[in-house]
Amino acid sequence: MDMYAVFGNPISHSLSPHIHLQFAEQCGQNLHYRAILAPLDGFAESLADFFAQGGKGCNITVPFKQDAYRLCDELTERARRAAAVNTLIRKPDGKRLGDNTDGAGLLRDLTQNLALPLKGRRILLLGAGGAARGVLEPLLGENPGELVIANRSLDKARNLLDEFATLGPLRVCGFADLSREQPFELIINATSASLAGELPPLPDGLLQDQGACYDMLYSKTPTLFQQWAGIQGALVNADGLGMLVEQAAEAFFLWRGIRPDSRAVLKELRGR
Repeated sequence: MDMYAVFGNPISHSLSPHIHLQFAEQCGQNLHYRAILAPLDGFAESLADFFAQGGKGCNITVPFKQDAYRLCDELTERARRAAAVNTLIRKPDGKRLGDNTDGAGLLRDLTQNLALPLKGRRILLLGAGGAARGVLEPLLGENPGELVIANRSLDKARNLLDEFATLGPLRVCGFADLSREQPFELIINATSASLAGELPPLPDGLLQDQGACYDMLYSKTPTLFQQWAGIQGALVNADGLGMLVEQAAEAFFLWRGIRPDSRAVLKELRGR
């Protein structure tokens, strides 16, 4: 039986084993998928041990995506752009190919599951960390009217501008500058502030009437960002569960060559 896994720390909360085993059952694939708690100072050793035991591929989550990036023999272009790896494939020659499916997962959830057109739209991306970096290329690939990155540290946002400006209409600003911005049609939260019970300083009127909000985090209860979006009257107010399922579906396709029915799994998870 082919072995797959997800590495993280912490990891007990991960939905990935459930998601991938559902995909396997759907597609008639005989595989085993488990969660592995890697020591914070021992990820490289845990990964090597997994592949030495015959592992075919794995997912990587917090806080090891940058570590995985450095441990790959080969990288896809989207992994190189993201400077992070969330999916590893063991090639027949034993080399590790690193990919990043986060951006593809977000894009599919936005455009397919939520039916949000991105072409020509003004989009605000909150945060300039690894989560934002991982989704910039696919978002700009949809030809938005403008994509603005807002971050507490303007220097960090400018670093992303320097790297991604050639891919589309990209601009950056500080959180303090948002009160001077025209309303946006889509606001995406790529910060982890909700996990700490915090929210970036977002002014009222930042979201266009009938606009949409998306939190890349997921939670059983509405995140603090989603609560703000509800007060602002967001027509679409989504968390990142769909992104999680869709990035997993992309990884499953890379490993097995079959694209699973992600919507069925997402519907099942929403109903739990």
